[in-house]
Amino acid sequence: MTDRSAGTGDRELSRERADLLETLDKHRGFLRFTVRNLTDDQAAQRTTASELCLGGLIKHVTGVEARWMRFAVGGATAMRSEPVDWEGQFRMGEGETLAGLLDAYTRTAAETDRLVADLDLDTAHPLPEAPWFEPGATWSVRRVLLHVIAETSQHAGHADIIRESLDGAKTMG
Repeated sequence: MTDRSAGTGDRELSRERADLLETLDKHRGFLRFTVRNLTDDQAAQRTTASELCLGGLIKHVTGVEARWMRFAVGGATAMRSEPVDWEGQFRMGEGETLAGLLDAYTRTAAETDRLVADLDLDTAHPLPEAPWFEPGATWSVRRVLLHVIAETSQHAGHADIIRESLDGAKTMG
């Protein structure tokens, strides 16, 4: 069975690929909706005890999705091919705007959608060495996509709490 999915042009996708992309796009949409109508100052504001701000969450999920898709294509070496600002990825930096962060997220999402249409979901790579990964474990492209979906969903929930603390707006309800 095939289906067409937004973001991949006229390419026909398997039901599994379409379902994965539809689920990811749903949670991306929740995150984007949560930051609707905000100023850059609001998007940079911390409203909870954590270091998180709404713009920082957009920046973080963009980086996470891009890194994991590099992993899906080329393994741990490709994933680590660009440096990560582990602290700054959760904050809006000097000169960053919410619109710019959302544009980067849109570009990353389009690249992910394109890759999902082409990659073999069963291709697997060894995970990078890290205390949070089981030594010697490998993840398939499919598992990477499930992780990106979970990460996006989790941070969409964080964003909802931050937004509600900011001005009372809610993504749902």
